[in-house]
Amino acid sequence: HVQLVESGGGSVHAGGSLRLSCAASGSTYGVAGWFRQHPGKEREGIAAIESGAGSTYYADSVKGRFTVSRDRAKNTVYLQMDSLKPEDTAMYYCAAGSVPMFPLNKSSYNYWGQGTQVTVS
Repeated sequence: HVQLVESGGGSVHAGGSLRLSCAASGSTYGVAGWFRQHPGKEREGIAAIESGAGSTYYADSVKGRFTVSRDRAKNTVYLQMDSLKPEDTAMYYCAAGSVPMFPLNKSSYNYWGQGTQVTVS
């Protein structure tokens, strides 16, 4: 079992930056992902990183603006969000799964954090 705790959400003006953190504890995982959910919409995968090789994956909507990284020593995954836009406003979740077969698909993940709100005005 993996426990995930996100932090770092908040409010920022358009063009600003935020960094989300996801601290993991418990069992190991093969892939960590970041998802977001707009009100009334499906949860969408925006970034993911493989635990072993460190390969990263991005949705087109955030490519070039967001960066996912990991700190193995701290067992923490980060999402650096730059050049934020109002349409990035959403609840952001981190997730962990065992096999990174479809890293931006929520069906690949077994464990989820509680979510953190990001608001861009």
